Amino acid sequence: MSVQNWEHENLIVRRGRRSGVTTMIAVHSRVLGPAVGGCRFKTYPDIHDAIADVLRLSAAMTRKCAVAGLGFGGGKSVVALDRVPTPAQRRDILLDHADLIASLDGAYIAGPDVGTGPDDMLVLRERTPHASCVPEEHGGTGSSSGPTAAGVLAALRAGARTVFGDASMKSRKVVISGYGSVGARLATDLVAQGADVTVSDVDERRLAAAEEQGLSWVRPEQVLGLPADVLVPAAVGGVFGPGTEVAAPLVVGPANNQLTTDTVADDLAARGIAWIPDFVASAGGVVYTHGREREKLTHDEARARVETLEAITQKILDAASANGTTPLAEADALAEARLTSGAGPRTPSPQAPRTAA
Repeated sequence: MSVQNWEHENLIVRRGRRSGVTTMIAVHSRVLGPAVGGCRFKTYPDIHDAIADVLRLSAAMTRKCAVAGLGFGGGKSVVALDRVPTPAQRRDILLDHADLIASLDGAYIAGPDVGTGPDDMLVLRERTPHASCVPEEHGGTGSSSGPTAAGVLAALRAGARTVFGDASMKSRKVVISGYGSVGARLATDLVAQGADVTVSDVDERRLAAAEEQGLSWVRPEQVLGLPADVLVPAAVGGVFGPGTEVAAPLVVGPANNQLTTDTVADDLAARGIAWIPDFVASAGGVVYTHGREREKLTHDEARARVETLEAITQKILDAASANGTTPLAEADALAEARLTSGAGPRTPSPQAPRTAA
C-alpha cells in the first residue's frame, strides 16, 4: 500500500483470525507519551477509505492531546465492517482487535468511538489491559460523553465571548447537527442555559426523542443553512468543504475531522465565521478519562481540567485575532510548540509500519 505524506510511526492492518474482519491501528506520534484514541466500528466503501480515516483520526489525536497539555500521543483504531455483525460476530471482532492492540505492548491505548462503548472496552480488556472507559462497575470511567460535552461547552464560552462579546447562551439560537450521546447532552445543557436549540440527525428515532423533549428539529440537509448564532457539528466529519454554506457566525462542536482540508479554515475565516478546531472542542473526553484512569484524579479534579479548555480556546482565539491568522493556525502552532518542547529520543515502535493480511 502506498501512503502519501507518511508521518505516522506505525500502521498495522490485519484480518482477524476469529472473525475474518479487517481491523487496523494507526500510531501517529508518541513524542509526548503512549498513543491514545478511540476504536471506531464503521462500514466503509473499501479498505482504502478505512485506512485514510484511521490515519486522519490518529493525526488529529496527536494535536488534541498536545493542545490540551496531556502526556499522550495520538493513535486511532478502526474496524472496517462490510455488514452489521451479530452479537457473537461482534465479540469475535473485538477479541481479534484486542489481540492487535496487545501486540503493540502499550504503545496504543484504545477507548470508545463511533460504534463502540464501555461494554466493548470490557471485551477488549479480556485480551489486553490497554483499553480505557470500561463500565464504572468494573472500575473504569464509563462513557466519556459527559466530559466531552463539558469540553465543548467550555470552548463554546470562549467562542461566544469572542464573537458576541458575552459568554452567555441566553436567547442564543443554537443548531446541533447530530443528536447522539454528546449532542443530546449539549442540547439539554444549552436549553438549561436559556438557549433556543434546534437539532438534526439522520436517525428518525433520535429526532422523535428530541421532539418528545420539546426540541425543534430539521432535516440534515437543512442544518448548515439554518440561520443561527451557533452551529454545533456533533455527528460525522467532512462537513465543511470549500464554499460550504454556513449560516452561523460561530461553529464549535465535537465531531472529528470536520474540514475536508485544512485550507477550509481560511475560507471560513474570510467569510467572518469563527470555527473552533474540532481537536480543541472535543478534547474533554480524553482529558477527563485519562486524568481519572491514568493519573488517578478525583472526579472533581478531572472535571476542573476539562474546564481549562475554555482558557486554551480563548488563548487560541486571541492569538488568531492579534496575528491575523485563523484559530486552526494558532491551535496547530500551540500543538507544534508542545510537541517540539516535549520531543526526545523516540522509543522504537514495537512493529515497523506495515500491512498484513
